[in-house]
Amino acid sequence: MNMNTKTIVTSIMLLFSATQIFAQSKYTISGTVSEKKNGETVIGASVYVKDNRSASVITHAYGFYSITLPEGKYQLIFTMVGYQNDTIEISLKANLQLNRPLTEKPKELSEVIIKSKKANDNLLKPQIGVEKLNVASIAKLPVIFGEKDILKTAQLLPGIKSAGEGNSGFFVRGGAADQNLILLDEAPVYNASHLLGFFSTFNSDALKDVTIIKGNSPAQYGGRLSSVMDVKMKDGNNKNFNVTGGIGLISSRVSVESPFAKEKGSFIVSGRRTYADLFLKLSEDNKENSMYFYDLNAKINYRINNKNRIFISGYLGRDVLALGKSFGVEWGNKTATVRWNSVINPKLFSNTSFIYSDYNYKMNFGTSSSETRMNSEIQDFNLKEELQFYLNSKNTLKLGFNSIRHKITPTRISGQNTSAPEKKGRLSLENAVFINNTWQATEKFTLDYGLRLSAYTILGGDTYNIYNNGVLMDSVVLASGKFGKTYLNVEPRIQFNYLLNEVSSIKGGYARNTQHLHLLSNSTSSSPTDQWIGDSYNIKPEISDQFSLGYSRNFRDNSYQTGVEIYYKTMKNQIDYKDGADINTVPDIESELLYGKGRAFGAEFLIKKLQGKLTGWIGYTLSKTERKINGINNNNWYNAKQDRTHDISVVGVYQLTPKWSISGVFVYGTGSAVTYPSGKYEVNGQTTFYYSERNGYRMPAYHRMDIGATYTKKKRNNRESSWNFSLYNVYGRENAYTISFADSETDPTKTVATQTSLFRWVPSVTYNFKF
Repeated sequence: MNMNTKTIVTSIMLLFSATQIFAQSKYTISGTVSEKKNGETVIGASVYVKDNRSASVITHAYGFYSITLPEGKYQLIFTMVGYQNDTIEISLKANLQLNRPLTEKPKELSEVIIKSKKANDNLLKPQIGVEKLNVASIAKLPVIFGEKDILKTAQLLPGIKSAGEGNSGFFVRGGAADQNLILLDEAPVYNASHLLGFFSTFNSDALKDVTIIKGNSPAQYGGRLSSVMDVKMKDGNNKNFNVTGGIGLISSRVSVESPFAKEKGSFIVSGRRTYADLFLKLSEDNKENSMYFYDLNAKINYRINNKNRIFISGYLGRDVLALGKSFGVEWGNKTATVRWNSVINPKLFSNTSFIYSDYNYKMNFGTSSSETRMNSEIQDFNLKEELQFYLNSKNTLKLGFNSIRHKITPTRISGQNTSAPEKKGRLSLENAVFINNTWQATEKFTLDYGLRLSAYTILGGDTYNIYNNGVLMDSVVLASGKFGKTYLNVEPRIQFNYLLNEVSSIKGGYARNTQHLHLLSNSTSSSPTDQWIGDSYNIKPEISDQFSLGYSRNFRDNSYQTGVEIYYKTMKNQIDYKDGADINTVPDIESELLYGKGRAFGAEFLIKKLQGKLTGWIGYTLSKTERKINGINNNNWYNAKQDRTHDISVVGVYQLTPKWSISGVFVYGTGSAVTYPSGKYEVNGQTTFYYSERNGYRMPAYHRMDIGATYTKKKRNNRESSWNFSLYNVYGRENAYTISFADSETDPTKTVATQTSLFRWVPSVTYNFKF
């Protein structure tokens, strides 16, 4: 071996050795951040190195973090809005597991209503169109019947519109109500309302975190076009036993939390029920009538060891409405989630979930000798695996799969006087694989990008009719166990954030979403009889492409946040009823459907005040959403029923004293698009109204003001209590719920329009307690 060869070999060996030494000199710190007082994991806490904010990470949905650093000594800081900073000095010579509890700050006069992870996280986060609700703080806002409600609070944000007076349903960026994916501990909730929409299914006492994503969701989410509302339940206090509850005019609620194995296992059980039916029974005329709902949340968790933890959670809710024995309807949701969290190694976190979800309704009317029954159901079994891999300080990778077996039983009618054959449940399989990476390219530029591949397969066991403009053309008989048509879709997602300076940033994104389940409704508000259907040989997956661009600017040391976002969304395979559709007695509802496209675009403006005695926000949305479906409106574009040009919300909370706070809400919205008769004619002495343009008219504009006051007693011996007083619709605006048309009694040639309003003034009082 000559000298040159020896030199080259020696250089390669030295380089390789240096590389090995360098590679081995980096170690990973990982662990879980939790609340000191109750052991609840903290979502969105920041973990960073002092004097080096570029070496930072955020705890994920289960409170886990992982950060890799070169060997050395560091001061590691754990921080979260509302908690005291936690600083620890470490000497990093090997991988380190470090679990840290955070202590709540003493309650000050300033309180954030919609609270961010950090005071300036609206500038730093790569996601666009994301909002987080602070569950504890919404209790001070005035709402109908005095029941704190995350869905009604969400409707006060720009881009999210109420489905109607007092209604829990909502529309996001021009999408329909069924285009929102609502998750409770990862389980889909198919009807998130009680009492025809006036209450939501969510008991806020049982909730820990609520995140809303308006269309540009990461690749791990899928199945809906417009939004994701990800609701997470509390795990249960693993430090102490406590009871929380409230007593209101309409309903009461109570939650019990306790450890069963100190520091390792805990549970929470939360229940709520209305009692209007108890007052009905005081009247002789209403003794046999019923009107109530109840719901029950429960969750248990157990830490097997430092690397493995099991969670089991469930929800049961039911509504009952009956008028004696002549009419009755009941509906409700059931969900269950079994989740296994595992830290495979300091850089790899696994979440495996088995999920069950069921929604059904039952209706009966008539007498015992001629009773007619209607019922429908959608049932899911779901297996989900998600891996989160902390590749390095700049890249966090998520990948996994999701497999759902749907069973959808369409509305069926049975009884002594009906001869319709019983409808079988239709089976289908919805699968998806996804991969998503968050890349901190520079201190100023972050990129979040991913890909989702979804597949929907029709399974055998039923007959599928094929229609062309409502005319039966063919039928496909699928034997049980056979596979039918499969729809395969690729869904790319990308978002970016660029920090212009310390107080402003721009962000943007594109997302394609696919939806395989569809809700058929012919009412202006949510109804238990709205029915879900899946893709078929007629119904194709709905597909949306959304482009978003936003600018954020903070003022006065992040005390004020301002932002504007614009969006444009196209939608394919949109569904609507044909003119004169028979939706109640037709044997196959698909014969009454037509298909086309849609578009939505708009601008959203938001100003938040986060600190001081006065906190709150002002939101404004300017938007348009339309549909174009062959066979409707002469094949021209027409307004979707959720189209509203203007939407304004003003929300404020003022802390008068340490004990008293007052709050107010004002909302204004353009009236919904509706179809009114354009004329009328007479047939055999009966007036028949003539309808021309679909959704060519407007309901009157909607506006309302609510006020509230909260009195909080001084905490004594770990006992807390408060009184909440509110008045819904302060100036008694009679907003239109429906408008009906009939011949004038004095002059049948004229038509009379009659407006129905629901609520003029609704006062409420609620007593809340905790011990």
